[in-house]
Amino acid sequence: RGGVRRCRVSRFFAPPLPPASQAFSTARMMLRVALVAAAAGLADGFTGLNMGRLARGRPATALQAMDEFMVERLEGYRRTFDELTERLADPEVINNPDLLMEISVERSSAEEVVMTYGDWAKANGELADAKEMFADSGDDAEMREMIRGEMKDLEGQMGALEEKLTLLLLPKDPNDGKNVMLEIRAGTGGDEAGIWAGDLLTTYEKFASTEGWKLRILDESKADMGGYKSITLEVTGESVYSKLKWEAGVHRVQRVPATESQGRVHTSTATVAVMPEVDEVTVTIDPKDITLTTARSGGAGGQNVNKVETAVDLMHKPTGIRIFCTQERSQLKNKDLAMQMLRNRLYEMQLEEQRAAVSAERKSQVGSGLRSEKIRTYNWKDNRVSDHRLNRNFPLQRFLDGDIADMIDACIAVDQQEKMEAMAAEKLSA
Repeated sequence: RGGVRRCRVSRFFAPPLPPASQAFSTARMMLRVALVAAAAGLADGFTGLNMGRLARGRPATALQAMDEFMVERLEGYRRTFDELTERLADPEVINNPDLLMEISVERSSAEEVVMTYGDWAKANGELADAKEMFADSGDDAEMREMIRGEMKDLEGQMGALEEKLTLLLLPKDPNDGKNVMLEIRAGTGGDEAGIWAGDLLTTYEKFASTEGWKLRILDESKADMGGYKSITLEVTGESVYSKLKWEAGVHRVQRVPATESQGRVHTSTATVAVMPEVDEVTVTIDPKDITLTTARSGGAGGQNVNKVETAVDLMHKPTGIRIFCTQERSQLKNKDLAMQMLRNRLYEMQLEEQRAAVSAERKSQVGSGLRSEKIRTYNWKDNRVSDHRLNRNFPLQRFLDGDIADMIDACIAVDQQEKMEAMAAEKLSA
């Protein structure tokens, strides 16, 4: 539509904003111009995106380069969505439940972007029609007022959709949809640290209940004076890791402990580790990575093993694993056995790598549990929770009641801001 090119871009050239909103404004500006560019080349559905019609007759600019990047990303989502939709009809995929589930999940992750962009394109087309009607309405004041109201509504819809698309296009953590193992350990502070670990557990139990998650204790070690030395739980539900990952770290508490007889304030800590569930280990052996030779087994077993090459000498080149198998009386059986032994060893190696990765992730989250490594401080005297990553305070009682959604949302907002700043910087340097 020729009218699409009349959509307003000027709304983004405004006075400087605070850093947080500036990042979002920059990212949204990039998206708005990209969407206008995409709509200018829109034919049917989501096809035919191009920058030519928008850029014709204008010199290339940094802003235009960013537009092309955003259009490319939108096109990438559309292509991925179309390809995955086609694959869902493939008999080979239909007959493989695991592959079917994998493709369905991947398609679902692209669907929201594609559908949201479709809603924006529809609203953009309606806005162009409304502008044409407004231009043709002449002196009909009633008609012009009605169209003006419709245009205002459409612009509001498009603004909301642009904000949604901006967030949807940010890089995603591949672990966000996973269940987790939640580990809480008493840190420094003696008996009070164990009690505090128990208080944290109570908070997370309440929060999990409001989210509809399920908890299952995997391991626990209770403290002598109450609470826990350590406790590990499995937390299952929707988007568990995406929310609980912000709780990982050292939690410092300042209060008069129940074990304190002289009313002195103690500072204690507990550590929280949030580990996403690991994928099931699968071993794939490429035949090109294997060198297999045969030999005579020798020893007991009759003339067959002494005269026929029944032994198998198998070498796995990537790992250097060598297996010499003579247990069976036939070469075929020895080959099968050697392959099974190789699979077992590779499986153990991958499991060990997985365990090492989980251990490293836990250590990076909780550190040594010292008071100086805290992510939050819980101050009973001032009835506040101070999140040191955000430089913000929150009401203590709300945290104890399990109402931690505001804290988590604030962490997510900061993370989104950082991703938007990185995205804007990447495009400007492209």
